[in-house]
Amino acid sequence: MIKRTLLIAFCTFFICFTILAQSGTNRMNPKELNLTWEVVEEGYQNKNQTLSAITLKNTGKDPLPANGWSLYFHASPSFKANEVNAPVKIEHVNGDLLRMVPTASFSSLAAGASKRIELVSGGQMINESRAPEGFYLVWSDNPAKGYAIGESVNKKPSVNKIGWIEPAEIYEQNKVIKDIPVEKLTKVFPTPAQYTETGQNFSLTAAVPVITDNAFSREANLLADYLSTVFGQKPAVKTSGTGKAIRLQKKQGLGEEAYELQVTPQEVVISASTPAGIFYGTQSLKTLIPPSALATKQSSVTLTGVNVKDEPRFGHRAFMLDVGRNFQTKEEVLKVLDLMALYKLNVLHFHLNEDEGWRLEIPALPELTQVGSKRGHTLDDKKNLQPSYASGPDVDATSGSGYYTKDDFVEILKYADDRHIKVIPEIETPGHARAAIKSMDARYERLMKEGKKEEAEKYLLRDLNDKSVYRSVQNFNDNVMDVSLPSTYAFLEKVTDEILAMYKEAGAPIKTIHFGGDEVPPGVWEKSPSVQKLIATNPKVKNTDDLWYYYFGKVNDMLKERNLYLSGWEEIGMRKVTQNGKTTYIANPDFANENFHADVWNNLGSNIDLAYRLANAGYKVVLTNVTNMYLDLAYQKAYEEPGLNWGGYLDVDKPFYFIPYDYMKNMKVDTENNPIKPGAFAGKERLTEAGKKNIVGLQAPLWTEHIRTPERLEYMLLPKLLGLVERAWAPDPVWATETDAKKGETAYNQAWSEFVNILGKRELPRLNHYAGGFNYRIPTAGAKVENRKVVANVQLPGMEVRYTTNGSEPTKSSKLYTGPIAEKGTIKLTVFDSTGRAGRVTTVENK
Repeated sequence: MIKRTLLIAFCTFFICFTILAQSGTNRMNPKELNLTWEVVEEGYQNKNQTLSAITLKNTGKDPLPANGWSLYFHASPSFKANEVNAPVKIEHVNGDLLRMVPTASFSSLAAGASKRIELVSGGQMINESRAPEGFYLVWSDNPAKGYAIGESVNKKPSVNKIGWIEPAEIYEQNKVIKDIPVEKLTKVFPTPAQYTETGQNFSLTAAVPVITDNAFSREANLLADYLSTVFGQKPAVKTSGTGKAIRLQKKQGLGEEAYELQVTPQEVVISASTPAGIFYGTQSLKTLIPPSALATKQSSVTLTGVNVKDEPRFGHRAFMLDVGRNFQTKEEVLKVLDLMALYKLNVLHFHLNEDEGWRLEIPALPELTQVGSKRGHTLDDKKNLQPSYASGPDVDATSGSGYYTKDDFVEILKYADDRHIKVIPEIETPGHARAAIKSMDARYERLMKEGKKEEAEKYLLRDLNDKSVYRSVQNFNDNVMDVSLPSTYAFLEKVTDEILAMYKEAGAPIKTIHFGGDEVPPGVWEKSPSVQKLIATNPKVKNTDDLWYYYFGKVNDMLKERNLYLSGWEEIGMRKVTQNGKTTYIANPDFANENFHADVWNNLGSNIDLAYRLANAGYKVVLTNVTNMYLDLAYQKAYEEPGLNWGGYLDVDKPFYFIPYDYMKNMKVDTENNPIKPGAFAGKERLTEAGKKNIVGLQAPLWTEHIRTPERLEYMLLPKLLGLVERAWAPDPVWATETDAKKGETAYNQAWSEFVNILGKRELPRLNHYAGGFNYRIPTAGAKVENRKVVANVQLPGMEVRYTTNGSEPTKSSKLYTGPIAEKGTIKLTVFDSTGRAGRVTTVENK
């Protein structure tokens, strides 16, 4: 008995000592583990794959053990260790979360030592968006806790094997741009329907009152508030008065968003039939103010004398902001609303949930934000969601976590409504719903512990006995709601009603809710007992494909009961059929006359004409073409240029040259920026006159997988959002309908020159100060060697190019480029704006 007691005591001591040793001072502090990742070889083994290497360096005094740890990170699940007996193996956790686990071949990493590990992954490393990121360490004896490591470095490849854009290519792109004197530029942006300058200017001071019709008092006060930021004093707002004034007056017979603006030496008159029209007139007045006036407080501002008659081309001019992938603060949303209002965008499509986050407080369902709004290291997603997009191991440490309280959301709605912006909330369903599903799982578990089984099951979003196997595009295997469950519809009704209550409290209009509908993967629902029961009892549901129409039929009925119509991604209007032995998708006739509004993004491959097919079939279509409108795509094919590239590259020109009613005419390049092959549009459906009436507007979305800060958001947003602004508001340009190709090209080049001159000389300088200033992208200089000299140009006239000849990085005080550079050697050039912010460095060798 004594021996047994001693043996137990010894074993207990040994186990405790081992745990102490593993978690104590003889193993390294994770912060002392540095990591470098670099590309070794593109097109490895002559395949579409990349060989890369991770180098781990121990900068501390204690070793990284040979085992007992995992290194978590975010990347494509295609990442694998290269060697047969590699020192690590890569395991896919879920979504974009992977972990690196040491094998028997891994030896302890001593203090000061480094270890290089080769990896192979699918595809090519076009830019940093495909690189692994967000590394953190987890010790095996404490698997529920993650630790951020030290420095992580992503080394740019030294050789261009990808076909990254060269300075000479940028130079050729910019060659068509003329430098137009600022006095010859249109002073109102976006381009008005009718615009003339009179030469009779108006001197505006804080003493000039705003005299308004009673119906426009809100718009008058917003204008006066803005003018107070220019003058340091708010002009008076009155309902009557004589003398010099800004007058807001009612004029019958103008369109809903139309206005007229006259600036004479005696007064500024804005006329409209509606508050919205008056508001847009005041925004035009704001763009008449020279941008230099915003840098410091002014005593007076000269307004160009103009006569403007204006109204928008499209009634739906939308920007979509994704806050599900990465959260943006209420303050940044309000700032974006100010930007939208200035440029007359009138719809904020608010993407409020995703697999990676639920961002709106629903008081009746607290777990949605208690669990679904937070990301951090977890083994079971019960208290928070797993990290995604390099959000890190710690909850609330980054933009991976966050949500809008009910009060926040009401404030956003009021702010938007004051600026005549409709907010369309998106509740992404039935796919992209992992945050909601895990939140309702947490609710279920809480109530089951309380013995409340019926209440626990009320809002469940999955069949607990579902054995279906699937993998979404974003690599999740548990992110789709079960649409056969009554509890799924109870959940949607509860969320809808709580959202409607917030709109009512805000006094803001709501006519639709967006219910997503995209990217539900194959395999979903196939082994759900609930689904099998529905198929057996409902004659309209013969298989899992039919669940799609069943689901949106029920959601549509729920919305109609609340006097709302359904908005969604393009899949809400599509039906899966078999034609000539092949599976294909057609416009679903079942919902063609149900006032479904579909945001159609896919104009790639066989879906080039999808938007037109749906419009022709009777669906209301918002053109959201990925090739011209996806703001999260990288500006250029360059390793340092942030953004995705699966849908191509999106510089400011692509939204600008979009032709809504004939966009196949403007599709010049494929997703690799190579010229589209002849015949690519053969047999594609064109927009009919009836279909044309169903194109309700344009939308530019900004997805935020790699957008973690307001600065990055604004960089991706601007200036290319201004291309959408112009195309959604301004009249149909001559070059878009010109049948003579040469004449069309000449007209386009002139219009493009005017547009980029307006951006570079007026609107972007304005945005240096407006609403606190925006971190817009500064373009990269174009440059090439010509006649043994370096010549350079810039996409946005008004910005300056500075250069060095000694290999150093240019600064604001470097030499100003004014003509060809004769010096030999390494010439580095950078574009600067008026505040001294710089673009990427361009390097040219002049031998």
